[in-house]
Amino acid sequence: MEEGVDYYLNEDGLMVFTAAYHLKRGYCCKNKCRHCPWGFGKKKAKPKEEKDT
Repeated sequence: MEEGVDYYLNEDGLMVFTAAYHLKRGYCCKNKCRHCPWGFGKKKAKPKEEKDT
């Protein structure tokens, strides 16, 4: 693993995996990772309601 490519250290000194690392790993771990390229745990946009006119 390469710092700056696969991970970085946040302001608290914790290791945060990048989207590139997740893609190399090849699957979603379903832990709501900050940079999840599969979007697991992200809130989905609500569809706009159609106006009756």
